Parts: sequence; structure tokens; C-alpha cells
Amino acid sequence: MRVIHIILTSLLLMFAAIAQASPLERDTLATLIMPPFSLGDPVNDNGVYSLLNSGGAEAGYVFETEPLAPLPGFSGAAINVLVVLDLEGNFLDVRLLEHNEPIFVSGLGEGPFHKFFEQYPGLSISSSIVVGTPYGDGGSGGSLVYLDGVTKATASVRIAHESVMGAALAVAREKMQGISTQPPAHPKRDYEEALTWDDLVTQGLVTRKTVTNAEIDQAFAGTLWEDDDPEAKDNPDGRYLDLWVVDLGPPAIARAVLSDDGFTELQEFLSISPEDEPILVVDTARHGLVSPDFVRNTAPDWLSAEQDGFPVALRDSDLLVDLSPDLPEAIQDGAMMILRTDRRLGFDPAREWILNVAAIREHGMFQPETETRTLTVKHSTDERFFERPGVVKPVPAWLEAVRGRQGDLIVLTLFLTVLTGVLLFAQNPLANVPAFTPLRLAILAFVTVFIGWWGQGQLSIVTVLGVIRTLYEGGSFAFLVYDPFSLVIWGFTLLGFVLWGRGYFCGWLCPFGALQEFAHHLGRKLRLPQYDLSPLWDARFKTLKYLLLLGLVATVFVAPDNVDKAAEVEPFKTAITTLFQREWFYVAYAAIWLLSGMVLFKGFCRYVCPLGAMMAIGGLLRGRKWIERREECGSPCQLCKVKCSYGAIRKTGEIQYSECFGCLDCVSIHNDQTRCVPLIIANRRSQKRPQEAAE
Repeated sequence: MRVIHIILTSLLLMFAAIAQASPLERDTLATLIMPPFSLGDPVNDNGVYSLLNSGGAEAGYVFETEPLAPLPGFSGAAINVLVVLDLEGNFLDVRLLEHNEPIFVSGLGEGPFHKFFEQYPGLSISSSIVVGTPYGDGGSGGSLVYLDGVTKATASVRIAHESVMGAALAVAREKMQGISTQPPAHPKRDYEEALTWDDLVTQGLVTRKTVTNAEIDQAFAGTLWEDDDPEAKDNPDGRYLDLWVVDLGPPAIARAVLSDDGFTELQEFLSISPEDEPILVVDTARHGLVSPDFVRNTAPDWLSAEQDGFPVALRDSDLLVDLSPDLPEAIQDGAMMILRTDRRLGFDPAREWILNVAAIREHGMFQPETETRTLTVKHSTDERFFERPGVVKPVPAWLEAVRGRQGDLIVLTLFLTVLTGVLLFAQNPLANVPAFTPLRLAILAFVTVFIGWWGQGQLSIVTVLGVIRTLYEGGSFAFLVYDPFSLVIWGFTLLGFVLWGRGYFCGWLCPFGALQEFAHHLGRKLRLPQYDLSPLWDARFKTLKYLLLLGLVATVFVAPDNVDKAAEVEPFKTAITTLFQREWFYVAYAAIWLLSGMVLFKGFCRYVCPLGAMMAIGGLLRGRKWIERREECGSPCQLCKVKCSYGAIRKTGEIQYSECFGCLDCVSIHNDQTRCVPLIIANRRSQKRPQEAAE
């Protein structure tokens, strides 16, 4: 107990400067920007820089997430991510810079974490982005965008996602006042309006752009290429370009443009690509739409689009449909193409956008030089054909995490409730069960398989250290809710502190402790010799776990970036989290403790485990002595002390609860008329008295 008091006093008096991760230097940050973009000047004091395009104009913003949204991860340190946004709030690049998440540092490896961030480019901060999979009916046809998480590390990637979105929205609120805060418009599928081709033209739903030969000649006048189009010289009044543009996304418009079969075929295409906006372009003049080298189902080489000064990705739909016979014959005979663009990439069909047409001339025969003039066509479709679904706000992160593990949480809560109730109200009947040992091993097998390997609920000192760091820095404890499965176990463990002390978790809920107990029984089955330390050395080695705990806590303050490595003193991650799928030296370390458990009873738990030391300190909250004792316990009877494999019973018969694992072996002896020495003596005396009276 003196050791515990010393450690508590040391923790309260400890004072050290915490090393804060500083933002990257500008020169370092500049090397991370992908061409043709470059890093501009800082725009505020929080590490936000402007993003410049190839012409030196502002194209967006570059920033790190830690200064803007320092949400702590499971090590207590924030996950720092580089984010590059365009002026529309679309992610151009999202890249992991620094983190101390234990599961990735020395568990799953860095690869899956880096790959997770590759999902962001192309998404918009206006979208409702969540990590996980659709839940119930809410994910079908909704406007939520789902990112694939990382198995066994969902909590960490959720924290990372919240950091990215929190930082991006902070920049948007300060620097992007003009960006759209709503998702782009979608065609009203049930909107009906009888329209003809003439109606479309009259109402401006079809845009026409004509360029004469004389006009295109004028565009190249005074250049090397001014005489390189003889046809333009011969027929200056002829049409070089006669382009028609119409958005076929709204069904009411598509019915007026396409034949019945063509409309049906288009709807079938859109059912496969529901986020695509189909745009019909027809040229009835000599320019055409694409070059002879064009490959179908790729981006058109002569056509491009932009909206609000930013490019819109166009792609050939590779769809050939019949036009309505009511359309002018010239249009039906023209060069036709249905382009598609993805609304999720920022295109809003209900606002004006520009179609750019490249007019190209060549000069020379063998290695001709080319020159391009851009012809622009502005197009917009009336708002009445579209709807803007309200932004679907993602549920709070803790609720999304709970939903994702709803079944596991129900099973876990039922198990813990029943186990807690039995240990609290039926301790003696449980200990008196003839097959108590097989029953206990069955419970520990469930803990190992379901709580440990399946549920990833192995509690770790890493969480404790993260809480300590957060307390010191005054940060947020939100990281705890991202793993509701472990949080439930922590809740019952804290309750166990009051009712039983350390024994509830260490004896019944720790998967690695269960593995050590199985190793002990296997060693006995194999008739391996069993070793135990002398009482003196046993007491000395039991202080080691407190010293290790003190060292880990000191690491939080003096070298926080090394906490995850120092915490590898726990073999939990190897044996439980990754199921031994790690580097050989981690596997060897965990195997040594399990193999040693075959001859030395739960040596890691008793002497080394820093989490066990923390549990013992938490056990100071225990409000009762829950193991019954008799006056004869300790003097003259020492049976419980001899049988206690944990060495948690003093010579006086008193229970040392800071070392008690709640195995109930001493309880079963205490209740057994055939094993408890005081009960045996009392029975013999009670049998003697009638005999003496009879004599």
C-alpha cells in the first residue's frame, strides 16, 4: 500500500512541459503540394496557406488539421493531416502527416491508414460524409457519402475523419463565404411538363452557338495560321460551328428530345449511374465534336466545361440513343454525343456553366504547329426542373459508432450485466458449484473469443495514458466515444472498482489474462513443473508493475511521441488485437509470457502489467471487504494462503485486495465443509458433544 501512495503522490507532484507538435515549415509544406498547384502565402495565424494554380492565381487553401481541430487520438496525441481544398470546398488532396495511433504504428502498419485518406479527393465539404456502411433504410438512396473504414481500427479512422472535416469547415467558415452550403441540384424524377422542341428553344432550355467561317478566320487573323483553312476563305458566310446543348437530366426535357426508346434507354443508363448528369451536344456544321483520334468513353478532346471558374469533368457516356422524330432534320443528321458529369464532383446543373469548344488549326506538313482558339457556350437549365435535397446531417459520431456495433453491444451488455449480478448476489452459490473450474474457464473462453478477438475489447494502458494527457492539456475526451464496445467494458470496470477492486477486470474480463490462465491449466495437464517465487521476491517483483506504470506516465509528459512504443510492454496488441499477425519480435515477446504462464502462474499479470497496476490503484475505491474471513483464518489455518496462486492472502489471513484477481478459490474453500479447517474442527466438536453427553 505504501508503494501505491508513493506513486499517487508522485503523479500529483509531477510537472513537465508537454511537447506540442508544431506545424510544418513552409518549405517542407511546399514540397507536398502536387503540381500544377503550388503553395502561396499564409492567410492567417493558424497555418492556413493559399493554393496557387499554374498561373499564380488563388485556387484554394492548404492547411494542417492539428492546429485547427486538435482532436486527440487513442494515444492522447492529435492526428495531423494535410488538406488541400479548392475554392468550391472540394477536396483536392488529403494526406496523413503524423499520428501516434497504436493500432497503426505497430499493429496493422501504416498502409491502411494512408489508404483511408485516398477516398477524400473529389468529395465536397458540403456533402454529408460518414465513416462506415449504410445503417438500416437510412443509407439507401440518401445523400450521405460513406467512407470505408479500416477493420480493427474504426475508432481511429473516425477520429481522423472528424479532424479532417472539423478543420476543413473551420477554413470554409473563415475564407469561403461564397461557397455553396447545399448539395447540388438533382433532377425532379416525378416532375411532368408537356414540352416540345420549340418550347425548349423558346424557353432557353436548349442553347445554340453558331460561328461562321468569317468569324473563325477573324479569330486567327494576324497569326501564322490565318491562311490554314481554305474552306473558311472560300465560303466566309458558311457555318463553322452550329452547336446545340441541352441537359437531358430532367425527364420532362429528355422526353421532348428523345424518342420513346431513346428515353427508356437513357433512364436505364441513369439507373446505373444515378449521380451522372447527361448532356446532349449536337453539331450540325463542319467543326464536329471530337477529333478523329478520340476514343469513346473517355473525356472529349475538343470539348471541356467549367463552372464558377473551376473545371467540370466531362466524359463520353458511350450512349447512342434515338432522337425524337419531331426534332429538325439538321439536328438529327448532325454529330451527336451524350456527355456525362458527376454531380458529386461539384457540378450543379441548375446554375450557369460554360462549355468550351476548341478550334484548332495546324501549320506545316511534317511536324505541323498547332494553335487553338476557344469558343464558349453558356448554358443553364431552369430551377423548376430540379430539387435540392436538404443536407442530411450525419448522426453524432458516438451514435454512428453505437449503430455500427449494435449487435455486439447488446451481447456484451447482457453478458456483463449477468456476470456482475452473479458475482454480486450469488458469489457463494457460484463458488460452490461442483464444476466451478470448468464453468470459470468457459466464461474466460467467451471473454477471449468474443470480447478480445471478435469485439476488440481488450482494455489497454494506452487509453489511460491518453486520458492523462488530455486532462493535462485540457483537451476533449471525445476520442473515448469512438469505441463504444471498450467504453462499456470501462464502465463496468469502474463499477467493479467499487464492488471488488482490481479483481473484477483482471480476474474475469481481461482477454490476455484469460490466455495466461489457459496456459497455466495446459501446463498442469502436461505435468510441467510449477514454479513460484519466494514470498520476499514475490513482494519485490509485484512492485515492478507500479514502476512501469510510473515510467509510462512520465513518458506522456516528457516524450509523448514515444508513448505508443513504450506501451508495447503490454503484449495485448499482439495476442488480442492483431491475433499474432505482427513482426516476429512482438510475437516472440507475447509468446514468452504465454509459455512462461505454463510454469509460472500469470507472471505478466502479477508482476509486469501496468494496466494491472492502474487497476490496483483504482481498487482503492473499493467500498467493502467482499471475501468473508473467520477468526481462525491465518491462525491457525493457512490453507487459503497456501492455495492462493496470486499470493494475495497474508499470513494473518487478511486479503490483499490490490493483488486479488477474484478467482473465488478461497471463497470455495471457505464454504467447503470438507476443506475449510475451521469448519472441519467445528463439525468434529459438534459431533463430539453428543457422544460426551451420552457417556
